[in-house]
Amino acid sequence: MRVGTGYGDIIRSVLICCAVAANALCGGGVYSFPLIAPTLVEHLKLTQPQLTTIALAGMAGQYPFAAIAGIAIDRYGAWSCSFAASMLYSVGFGLFAREVAQAPADVTSASDGTFHRLVLYFGMIGLATVSSYFSLLFAATKSFPQYIGIASGTSMSIFGLSPLFLSLVASKLFTVPGQILDVSSYFTFLAIVTGSIHLVTAAIFRANQRFYSTIEEARSANLDTESAANGQEAEPLLANAAEESDNAPKDPVNVRVVPVKEPQEGSSLDLFRDPWFWVFASWISIIVGSAEMVISNLGSIVLSLPPSTSAGNATANVSSQVRLLSFFNTISRLLIGPLADALAPVAAHLDGVWAFSRKRHTSRVAFMIATSLLLALTFAWLELGVRAQEDVWSLSVGTGIAYGSTFTLLPGILSSIWGLNNLGRNFGYISYAAFIGTTVFSYLYAFIAARHVPPGETACKGVQCWQSTFWISVGTAIVACIVSFVLWRRWRARV
Repeated sequence: MRVGTGYGDIIRSVLICCAVAANALCGGGVYSFPLIAPTLVEHLKLTQPQLTTIALAGMAGQYPFAAIAGIAIDRYGAWSCSFAASMLYSVGFGLFAREVAQAPADVTSASDGTFHRLVLYFGMIGLATVSSYFSLLFAATKSFPQYIGIASGTSMSIFGLSPLFLSLVASKLFTVPGQILDVSSYFTFLAIVTGSIHLVTAAIFRANQRFYSTIEEARSANLDTESAANGQEAEPLLANAAEESDNAPKDPVNVRVVPVKEPQEGSSLDLFRDPWFWVFASWISIIVGSAEMVISNLGSIVLSLPPSTSAGNATANVSSQVRLLSFFNTISRLLIGPLADALAPVAAHLDGVWAFSRKRHTSRVAFMIATSLLLALTFAWLELGVRAQEDVWSLSVGTGIAYGSTFTLLPGILSSIWGLNNLGRNFGYISYAAFIGTTVFSYLYAFIAARHVPPGETACKGVQCWQSTFWISVGTAIVACIVSFVLWRRWRARV
């Protein structure tokens, strides 16, 4: 019987891992926007502000519903968000593909109706993305609580690979050599595949949740029975043990925990009353906002520059930069998570005390300082040293590392300062700061670029398209560095 149970656990673990990986690998379709932007400009004649608005609907549109997704996870489980993602992906990708396919071939100017519908459909894709992300992240961490660091880091890393995987699919299957991407066929494919996969994984998560709920109920009943039966016998033994413990000398060598201040568990109102929450939110707003501005406009940044040789392929260069950013986004999640666990472990309840179980070498907030400096240097180098499409690799690498590192550090910092019980809710709330930052930085880029579009043209060419934007971003990254230093002085003993 025990052998059967062991095999059952293995099968369930394998199914959960496969479901998490499947959701993660196909959940990044919203980040394919740089690949479809050239098609939207050429066939639909959309302007840069219109392109930015569509991208923003998908990128920033994820955040207003993050807290709702977190609450749904806490109340109903990961399956609820996976099911929602299935419906939203199918409808969003499907309607977007239909809109592009039905556009007349002789379009001379952008249609307001088409533009507004594309904003709505891409917003649905963004909402599906946050639902998918929450489902895979919390399905992994709650299914493997004893390996929460590996579970969260690995699942986010696979999610970070999604744009790379989907861009390869787009370039290999839906792009004719020498031509631009067939957006209609590509998005039809995504509607079918992502919808089907998330529907299947929702069923797997639901079955897993029911199984562990039954196990927990049985375990709770057994503990209550044992406690009632052994209560009288255990009390004298515990009392004697306590006496011996009080009289025994304290050997510092045997002290294995370092007590620290417990997290500030509380309601949403308590969280909003904490001024340090808003300081942390401002840092998130700057770092994530500027990084997602780059992610959503990477295609136009590349196309604003000339290729280094006359034989250079603009579409291939855009695709290469998207892959590069996705790769370093993934690598940073794989490396920063274990590195932070090794150098700055999070505290936990140990023998009834909130403490660190092993020696700490630094604070996780120190990684925030490093991330801020990296973005400042990346943006400064773009201004000073990038003048060709192939040179944009430094922007892709720096942004990918900073973006991946931020989201890898976020759960550990939130749980250490404001507790585990409402981690999903707090993760959602802090995402609103990212939403504000992404909106501000993206429109800053869009309107500055639009000012430099020549009369009669739809796309901006030259470094002047983004020069002012990134000098401003250098300044805000320096501000973020100062903010993170202030937080380090405040929180370095706790996280």
